[in-house]
Amino acid sequence: MKIVFFGTPEYVLPVLEQIHKKIKGKIGSPIVGVVTQSPKPVGREKKITFSPVDAWAHKRKVPIYYKSSDLTKDKVDADLGVLAAYGEIIPGTVIKSFKYGILNLHPSLLPLFRGASPVQGAIASGADQTGVTIIRLDEKLDHGPILSQFKEDVLPEDTTDSLRTRLFARGADVLVELLEPYTKGKITPRGQDHKKATSTTLVKKAHGFIPPQYLASTLEGKSVKEDWQISFIKDFSLTLSAESIHNFIRSMSSWPGAWSHIRLSEGQSKRLKILKAHPEDGKLILDEVQLEGKNPVSWEEFKTGYPNATFAEE
Repeated sequence: MKIVFFGTPEYVLPVLEQIHKKIKGKIGSPIVGVVTQSPKPVGREKKITFSPVDAWAHKRKVPIYYKSSDLTKDKVDADLGVLAAYGEIIPGTVIKSFKYGILNLHPSLLPLFRGASPVQGAIASGADQTGVTIIRLDEKLDHGPILSQFKEDVLPEDTTDSLRTRLFARGADVLVELLEPYTKGKITPRGQDHKKATSTTLVKKAHGFIPPQYLASTLEGKSVKEDWQISFIKDFSLTLSAESIHNFIRSMSSWPGAWSHIRLSEGQSKRLKILKAHPEDGKLILDEVQLEGKNPVSWEEFKTGYPNATFAEE
């Protein structure tokens, strides 16, 4: 079997590794190419940085492509595509160029949380369970028929990083087990219930913002009679509570981090990152914070340094 892998971040490497080690190719690895996002300038020095999938392929002398359309242009000979967090839409002409299509490993219980931020969506929404769905790609976003799906508990201490790592590790195991029966026609994909679909967008820096009045209220255990619109989940709002803000903080932990504005003195407000917190007896307890331009400190240390600081609406 000859496979092209579509993916970019480090957390999808277990999928690539499992295919590389456990699926037989005609000569050695079945991976005949990877498609990944192109190198980008990173950090203040704008150092050109290659994606983890790019680095993996370069080390093993696997051909690397930065546009999926180059596969058809170069007439890459492959039976199947496997996609995991690639970050771009695949044209229909590319999908159809594979004898067995492209399989997409998506970290949610589709049709829930389609789109770019399914793990953040599951944690922020307070879901007790999420999972992984392996679909056959079509031309619509996370819309194709389902080959396999399994559930995974969302643990109280889970962050986006920990849950996503676990989902892709388990998903890799499931994927390699179904490739042979799928290509032999022993698996019949089933359609999704599109009426139950929910969707997410790519999380941006602004999405980590918590209105300061929400923090002020939940720190004191006061009830707030308004819903909080979560902008990266379409048509979704949270009932405001210490628990829901804690879930949101966990969902934002890797990027961009949950943050708010805090008033240090009259006329002076700064951005404050909420690094760790927990709910307790109906109140939100802040554990670790970071004022812009400063190092992380405990909330108690912060209050000692800024005794008059308050969360207040701008």
